Amino acid sequence: MKDVYQVCLLGCGHRGRAQARAYKAHPRMNLRALCDIDRERLNQLGAELGVSSLYADLEDMIVKERPDIVLIPTATQFHFPLAKRVLEHGCHIDVEKPVSEHLDQADELLSLARSRQLRIAVHHQWRTAPAAAAIAKALQEGRIGKLRYMYASGKGYYGGYGLPNIGTHLLNMLFELSGHVRTVAASVLTDGRDIGPEDVLHSPAGMGIVAGENVTALLEFENGVCATLLQHRFETMDLNAHVVEVYGSEGRLLWRPHGAFWLPSPAIPPGPNLSNPPDENAHWEPLEPLVPDTWDPGMDCQVDEYTFVDHYARALDEDRDHPSSGQEGRHVLEVINAIFLSAVERRLVSIADLPRSHPLVEFRKAAGLSPEPEPAPFNPWEWLAAEDRRLGR
Repeated sequence: MKDVYQVCLLGCGHRGRAQARAYKAHPRMNLRALCDIDRERLNQLGAELGVSSLYADLEDMIVKERPDIVLIPTATQFHFPLAKRVLEHGCHIDVEKPVSEHLDQADELLSLARSRQLRIAVHHQWRTAPAAAAIAKALQEGRIGKLRYMYASGKGYYGGYGLPNIGTHLLNMLFELSGHVRTVAASVLTDGRDIGPEDVLHSPAGMGIVAGENVTALLEFENGVCATLLQHRFETMDLNAHVVEVYGSEGRLLWRPHGAFWLPSPAIPPGPNLSNPPDENAHWEPLEPLVPDTWDPGMDCQVDEYTFVDHYARALDEDRDHPSSGQEGRHVLEVINAIFLSAVERRLVSIADLPRSHPLVEFRKAAGLSPEPEPAPFNPWEWLAAEDRRLGR
């Protein structure tokens, strides 16, 4: 345990800026240096945060600054090589989600961290966010009785892209409520039909190899509870459409971007125009978000980001993993791979028997195609336009 943990940031883009502000605001963290190959972006963030130690080279920064934690909020294709280099230097890491492009890469990172007695936190900030914590607390307190079913849906991104993006957050929230997944059955459709090997694509934003406009997955958890995960493409994406709903024997819980709610009834009661009168006591009630004691609404950062950082400080104090650990991040990839494998082989997939190779790569190889799809635009909007052209729209 340290009074203050020394932190360095690798990557000053959008996600890096959000994380840097949270680490800068936390009293147990000292953001001492920034690193980016884009000098203009590096200088700008350094000036905004009052950080004067600026680097263009990762190795140089780590050797000179000797941080406890290195933040890696870069594009996904860089997570594995950068995280491996940082772990080899003996630093804990906070890596942006998803932990890596490929499952075997996540295996290697976890093995390396374990051998060096280091911690990996994967930046799924929704799992520990104040509203999500209120949902978990209400469930633990028995406010909806026995957990029986969960439902999660995304923002309307192209489904295959939604999985490693918003889907990783939703899966982590489900893990917090019900543990790990045992089996997966999924439907993955493009243009209203089952995906073919030609539908396997490089994701926009460098988030791996994906497929499918509409992804529907039934997840069976180790405790016997089931959940439905939807990542369906909307005509117009809705940045506030993502939702997690939790069904119990005596009530329901609801997480939305703007808060958490409790319904003290297993079903919404009938309205006044139906045969049964409504239960006036059954209505959605807001739950109090659980914020850290050190949080101040005047801080120049998002409360979800700050709460994630607070959890990391306490985890390192106690020599334990962050709730959004490397192991949990790897399990996210296991579930995503199981979804794609279930879709291409049209069967129920057991996580315990899951191959470590990427199922969509194997799908292309079996069809006589090159393992790697053609290069694709990095920008999501350009990527969508190219995909619509491919589909003849």
